[in-house]
Amino acid sequence: MNQNLAKLLAQLRAIWNQLGTSQRVSVAAATLMLVGGLTAVTLWSSRTDYGLLYGGLSDSEASKVISALDDAKVPYKVGSGGGSILVPQDKIYTLRMQLAGRGIPQGEGVGFEIFDKPNFGISDFVQRANYVRAVQGELARTISQINSVEAARVMVVLPENRLLLDKDKYPTASVFVRVRGNAQLEPQTINSIRFLVANSVEGLKPNHVSVVDNLGNVLSENTDDDSMTGLSSSQLSARRNLEQYLAHKAQDMLEKVVGPGQAIVRVSADINYDSVTRTEEKYDPEGQVIKTQTKNDELNDTTSSSSGASPVGISANTNTNTQTAANAPVNNSNNHKVTSTVEYEIGKTTSSLAQVAGGLKRLTAAVTVAAQMEGTGTDRKPVTRTPEQLKELRDIVTGALGIDTSRGDNITLSELPFNDQIAGELTHDLDQQQQHEFWWNQVRNLTYPVLGLLALGVLLRLFKTTPVQDIPLGVPVGRLMGAYKTNGSGHTNGHTNGNGNGNGNGNGNGHAPRRDDWMLEPQAGVVTVDVLNRLIKENPANMTQAIRNWMNNGRNPES
Repeated sequence: MNQNLAKLLAQLRAIWNQLGTSQRVSVAAATLMLVGGLTAVTLWSSRTDYGLLYGGLSDSEASKVISALDDAKVPYKVGSGGGSILVPQDKIYTLRMQLAGRGIPQGEGVGFEIFDKPNFGISDFVQRANYVRAVQGELARTISQINSVEAARVMVVLPENRLLLDKDKYPTASVFVRVRGNAQLEPQTINSIRFLVANSVEGLKPNHVSVVDNLGNVLSENTDDDSMTGLSSSQLSARRNLEQYLAHKAQDMLEKVVGPGQAIVRVSADINYDSVTRTEEKYDPEGQVIKTQTKNDELNDTTSSSSGASPVGISANTNTNTQTAANAPVNNSNNHKVTSTVEYEIGKTTSSLAQVAGGLKRLTAAVTVAAQMEGTGTDRKPVTRTPEQLKELRDIVTGALGIDTSRGDNITLSELPFNDQIAGELTHDLDQQQQHEFWWNQVRNLTYPVLGLLALGVLLRLFKTTPVQDIPLGVPVGRLMGAYKTNGSGHTNGHTNGNGNGNGNGNGNGHAPRRDDWMLEPQAGVVTVDVLNRLIKENPANMTQAIRNWMNNGRNPES
C-alpha cells in the first residue's frame, strides 16, 4: 500500500514538474475552489440553527436564565444588548417548559408566589407587608407587558386599619415606567395604567395614581372635579381639542382647493364654563282668574211668648197649669242671611333654566393662504388672487367653522408668499442623499462581479501569453524519430514505394521497427514512412505540433 502511494505521489510530482505556469495556476485555483466549496458545505451542514428563547429580559432575569442553561449544559447565544437569549431551534419549547416549571423568568419584584411557602407564627404587620409587596410585583409585571413599556415598578401606600376612619387619609400609588426607545407614552396608555392600578387596590381612585417615566416626566394629571387644578386642566384640554378639530376641518377644505401645504388655519375659541341655574316668575295683572269662591245662605225662625215672668227654678219647670200656658200670647220672627266670598289670583308664569358649562361664547380664526407663483427658479414671482377668489376662500372657512357674526365671531384671511426656500433646500439635500445611496449600493453590488471578471480576464491572458507545453504520453517524440536497430553493419538505406511501404536493403536484413528500436537515440536525417505512420497513430497531437514547429522554423524534410 505504501509503495503504491509512493508511486502515485512520484507520478503526480513528475506531472507537476512538467506543467507550465498557466497550467499550474489553473490546477491550483481549481483545487482551492474545490477545497473551499467542500469546507463551506461541511460547515453549513454541521452548523446549529439557533432560535429565540426569551427576549426583552432585564439583566437580573437574563442572568437567571443563563445560569439555568449552564446547569443543563445547553449551548446558547446572547443577543445584542443582553436582553435576548438564543438556543438550538429543536430545544426551544422543551427549555421553555422546563424553565417555567422552575419559575424562570418571573419578572421583576415578588408576586403572589411569596405565599407559596407556609409561614407559621407570622405577625399581622408582616403579613400585610407581604400582601402589599405581592400586589406591587404583580402590577409591575402586568404593566411591563404593554408594548411601549420596557419595565415598571409600582409603589402602593395603604392607610393603617383603625377603628376611627380619617377621611383625609386614602390609598395612593405611584408608577415608574421605563419606555422603549425613550419615547412618549400615549395619553390612552397612561389612563390605562392608572385605571389598572386603581382597580387592583381597594379604595384607590385613578386620580390618586401618579405615573412617572425614566426621563423624569410626570405623565399623570390631577383631574379631581372638586379641585381647581383638575378643573383647569380639563377645561384647557377641552378647549385645545375643540380648536384643533375646527382648524383641521377648515384647513382640510382649503387644501383641497389651493393644494397641500398651501394654507394654514388657526382657531381660537372662547368657551363659557359657567354653570347657571335661573328661575323666573312673571305676573299678569290683567289675567285675573277666580282662585276660590264661597257662598253662605242662612235662614233663622224665632218664636217667643209674652206671658208674665215665671219664676226661675223648680216651680217654673214643674208648672202643671196648662191653661195658663195655652192662653199666653206668642211672637214669631224670621231672619234670612246670604254671605258670598270670592278670591281672585293674578296670572303667573314660572320658568327654570339650567345652563351647562361648555357653551361657545366667541370664535375667531386666522387663515393664511399661500400666494400663487409663476415661473421657475429665479424667475418665480407671486401672483395676487382677485377679490372674488379671496371671498370664495373666506366663505369656505366661514361655512366650515360655523362663524356667527351676531355672536361676535371674526375671521381674518390673508394671502402671503410662503418661504419655501428651507424646505426646497432640505428636499434637494434629501434627493442628493438618496441618489448617493442608490449609486453607492449599485457600485457595491457590482464590485464583486467586476472583480470576478477581472480575475477571469487575467487568467485568460496568462493562458494566451504562456507557450503551450504538451505533456509527453508514452514514448518521447525524439525517440520515435530515431532510427531503429539494424542487423549487420548497422547501416540501412530506406526507400518508399508508391504504396507507402518502406523496405530496407544493404549489408543487413531490414525489418519493421519495433518498440525497442524506438528507444534508441535518433539518427540524424533518417525518417521512414512507417515511423511517421506509427508516430501519428500513437500521439497525433504531439505530431501535429512537431510538424507545425518544424514548418515555422523553416526546415524542409529530407526525402
